[in-house]
Amino acid sequence: MPSTLSKSQTPNQFILPDLLSSCLLKRGINPHYQEAAAESAAWLGSHNILSDKKRAEVISNHNELLVAHTYPYAEYEQFRTCCDFVNLLFIIDECSDEQNGQDAHATGKIFLDALRDADNQDSSPLAVMTKEFRARYIKLAGSQTSRRFFERCQSYIEAVAKEAQLREHGQVLDLESFIPLRRENSAVPLVFGLFEYALGIDLPQEVFDDSTFQEVFLTAVDLVCWSNDVYSYNMEYAKGIHGNNIVTVLMKTYNFDLQTSCDYVGLYFRKLMAQFEMGKIRLPSWSSEVDVQVARYVDALEYWIRGNLDWCFETNRYFGPHHHEVKSTRVVTLLHPTLVVDSDD
Repeated sequence: MPSTLSKSQTPNQFILPDLLSSCLLKRGINPHYQEAAAESAAWLGSHNILSDKKRAEVISNHNELLVAHTYPYAEYEQFRTCCDFVNLLFIIDECSDEQNGQDAHATGKIFLDALRDADNQDSSPLAVMTKEFRARYIKLAGSQTSRRFFERCQSYIEAVAKEAQLREHGQVLDLESFIPLRRENSAVPLVFGLFEYALGIDLPQEVFDDSTFQEVFLTAVDLVCWSNDVYSYNMEYAKGIHGNNIVTVLMKTYNFDLQTSCDYVGLYFRKLMAQFEMGKIRLPSWSSEVDVQVARYVDALEYWIRGNLDWCFETNRYFGPHHHEVKSTRVVTLLHPTLVVDSDD
């Protein structure tokens, strides 16, 4: 794991950048939230895949509320399936955060094997949950959509295993190397991969092959990754898993202190927002039908970017019970790890 600074070397507080004011994108809340969220949470609990402590943490995250913010347009069946998948992702994330590279790869293989094969015989809780998600998803997903989604799942698992390997060896990448890895291990392309399913569309591959569309897509991914990393830094620092965080990477790459790194995230977020808006204007035309679908897809990107920001201040996940106060003041009290590690042992 990366070396952790002692309390004398770090500030007691830092100030978050004002990302909310920089992000004037579409917002919404899914009307099916209460009912579908309860069903998905019960589904998660029924599989006994987590310890009581971990399960309590996941419940307090209100993952389904994140889905309500980020897929406000989804019909009931699609919304419930998105809730299940996001809960599944959080389980993989919780497990892999405590694993080395080899074990994280093994966990990912269970997920991928169950996702690819409906007749998979693995009876482990993760495999069973994945197969149950797959059965719901495949009923309504288009052929192009599902192919791209499964490919993104493969890329995600490879990146999560790489992240675990880096953590195992105490390595922190430089910024240029980190960005493509972070895009994948963040799972953001995966949750974006649910847009077509949730919208009931199946875009032709030529749309995703277009360079301008790819620019808009990746800019949206970066907007979520950079904002999520600055919001999650305190939690990850306290757990000693902050090596896979843009704030840490900026500190290493540019020799920034913590506050300067956070300020940089704010500046870069504004740059990304401008890039996203310009990219939308430059999108080409395919056909009248496809253009309408692409416009809905871009709307879905906006809902996710903004919805994730809102959710971060409505749950205990990153800021504990003080999340409303942190939203107002943007002041975060740094949580130091219980155990200070000064070597790579």
